[in-house]
Amino acid sequence: MAALPILFLDVDGPLLPFGDGVPGTPGLARLDPAHGPWLTALPCELMWATTWMDDANTHIAPLLGLPTLPVTTWPDDPDAEAADARQGLHWKTRGLVTLAGTRPFIWVDDEIGEKDHAWVAQHHGKALLHKVDPRHGLTDADYLELDAWLRER
Repeated sequence: MAALPILFLDVDGPLLPFGDGVPGTPGLARLDPAHGPWLTALPCELMWATTWMDDANTHIAPLLGLPTLPVTTWPDDPDAEAADARQGLHWKTRGLVTLAGTRPFIWVDDEIGEKDHAWVAQHHGKALLHKVDPRHGLTDADYLELDAWLRER
C-alpha cells in the first residue's frame, strides 16, 4: 500500500489567525477547536511545519484533540538559506520538498509565494501549496479544497 500524502502545517496564520489588527504572534484564544476534526478527517499524514517546533504538540495539538504529530526540522545551512532568499524562496520550501521525497504533499502556510510554487513544480510536481489568509486562518472552504486534492491522489 502506498504511503499517504503529507500535509505540512504551519501554525501562526493558518491555525492562529492574526485578525485584522497589527501582525504579530496571535494568542491561543484565536485557536478554533473545529480545526481538530477537520484535520483528522483529511486522508493524509499530518506534520507540523512551524517555528513552534515541538511546542505545537505541547500547546496546540491537545486543544485540537490531535495526537502528537511529527515535527519537521530543517538543516542549519546559512549558505543554502542565503541562496534560497536570493531566489525569493521561503526558507521552508527546499526542506519540505526534501522531506516529502516522492510522496505527494500539501503545504499549508500564510507565507507561500509564486517563487515557491514554481520551485516546487520544477523539483517535485506532486504538491499543493495552499496559501492561507492570515487574517482569517483556515476556513471551511480551505478544508474542502485540501480534502478534494487529497482524494484525487
